[in-house]
Amino acid sequence: MDASNPDSLVKTRFLIISDTHGARCLPGNDRLLGPVDVAIHCGDLTEESKLAEFRATLELMKSIRAPLKLVIAGNHDWTLDTPMFKKKIAEIPPPVDMELVRREYGDIGEAQRILQASAKNEGEDNDESGIIFVDEGTHTFTLSNGASLTLFASPYTPSTDDWGFQYDARGGHQWDVQGDVDVVVTHGPPEGVMDRTATGSRIGCPSLFAAVARAKPRLHCFGHAHRGWGAKLARWRGGEAVGSPVSHFEAFDNDRSVVVETLAGLTPRDFDGPDAVAEKRRRLEARTAAGCFATSHCAGDEHPLRKGEGTLFVNAAIQGDGKQPQHLPWVVDIELPRAPRDAAA
Repeated sequence: MDASNPDSLVKTRFLIISDTHGARCLPGNDRLLGPVDVAIHCGDLTEESKLAEFRATLELMKSIRAPLKLVIAGNHDWTLDTPMFKKKIAEIPPPVDMELVRREYGDIGEAQRILQASAKNEGEDNDESGIIFVDEGTHTFTLSNGASLTLFASPYTPSTDDWGFQYDARGGHQWDVQGDVDVVVTHGPPEGVMDRTATGSRIGCPSLFAAVARAKPRLHCFGHAHRGWGAKLARWRGGEAVGSPVSHFEAFDNDRSVVVETLAGLTPRDFDGPDAVAEKRRRLEARTAAGCFATSHCAGDEHPLRKGEGTLFVNAAIQGDGKQPQHLPWVVDIELPRAPRDAAA
């Protein structure tokens, strides 16, 4: 299929969220959120990985109007990481009240079963949730709008803390992101892209960035770094990805890249004048009233996105901090390849 042919592409709308940590509803006026083609949750479904929090997140996802809702785990969702769940149980000081553990966290595998049971079952009219819990790897979906979506997903983040789905940054992680992938969904950010913490340190993964730089997907969405909320359309430098290892310094053409929005662009600072403060507040209030931040990168838009030329990076962390306890979700329009006519619906 010729992706340069406009007739071979389908405008597709995504709702992207992350780090809801057990919230039952989205911030802002979420009742105004219209239907989307795909909803994506980039992990940290819970705060403490309790069953009640998973059920709350499922209620949130069911409230979203989308025929397909894709969910991955995050580091807070450690009961989904069976080896970590077993490790935590083994480390409980005796006497161990296993009945309490089961009541709060469930048996091994119970959280997975709750999530998988919420998936839309073909042929059953009583389940219209459309929720699919996505494991690490590459997945392909034929969407109801006629588009084909090839997606790479992974819950893993670099850390030596006692959380789920983590790896030692010194050893790295195998990111098998192929060149035909349209969308990358990870819990953690790539190094150098909206990955700063409140202290200013970067927590993104360099090997993840290198994998994304090689594959050049249309969209990479993530969370984990709450202070990194925002979106950036990054244009890749010409030719193949630079060397190995590669970083954002070498890979991005910053002169042609566009920052869509960041917290810094919305948060009044000490050196802002009255007009700047008023403008930031006005923009945030307007988007809060709309229930989301929206951006479109299709043919005819100001900044169209073409496969292989640029990637839209979105940090969709909903949970914030004391100054701004919650961030708004993202609604993103991009173009995906049209599915073959004989593809299964």
